[in-house]
Amino acid sequence: MTAEAPPPASPPEPGASPHPLQRPIRSFVLRAGRMGPGQQRALADLGPRFLLPYTLGQALDFSAIFGRQAPRVLEIGFGMGHASAAYAAQHPQHDLLGLEVHPPGVGALLKLVGEQQLTNVRIIQHDAVEVLREMVPPASLAAVHIWFPDPWHKKRHHKRRLIQPGFVAALLPHLQPGGVLHCATDWHDYAEQMLSVLSAEPGLANTAEGYAPRPPWRATSRFETRGERLGHGVWDLVFTRR
Repeated sequence: MTAEAPPPASPPEPGASPHPLQRPIRSFVLRAGRMGPGQQRALADLGPRFLLPYTLGQALDFSAIFGRQAPRVLEIGFGMGHASAAYAAQHPQHDLLGLEVHPPGVGALLKLVGEQQLTNVRIIQHDAVEVLREMVPPASLAAVHIWFPDPWHKKRHHKRRLIQPGFVAALLPHLQPGGVLHCATDWHDYAEQMLSVLSAEPGLANTAEGYAPRPPWRATSRFETRGERLGHGVWDLVFTRR
């Protein structure tokens, strides 16, 4: 069952210049979901080690968190964590910070972390916009993955889509020069919007002529499988910071 979205905040006064990561409209709705016993055990047993608290105005010290120097990858909205765990297992030389607001997804990824004995994963259960603004240092990320974000397929809900010019412009300073922004979706109209928004950002360069081929290391998610079953295509977009 989906919770009702909070009402949009009042519009800013004319001429006001809100911070680009301060948006009154969220790109997600908190949904009720039951955590299975395995997820609950993982949260209780592994949460203290792998789950980081959201802290207002306190930048992350990645070296202290992971105990090493390594390329840092941020995944926004990892769902049930299957692609995240696969990436972390295939790239032990990278450190992965996953952001997800839904508790069952957090528990599911923690369960996979325990089963696969992954040490290069950390999780924050909080809104990505606020985590970026308050906790992620500038130029600290080698890559950002945004795979199958909520498409908000009804036209009146398109304003809730995460990939918007303001969000991308505010995300960009957290990427290192040459860092990768990799998005994927199984909704064609959202893919077109993503391509338009990312191509219009002067700080980004497309690595392909339009859409990119799916990298072999991006595990197929349930969203991708569902999309293929329904006859949808899947579109990857891979851009780098100039």
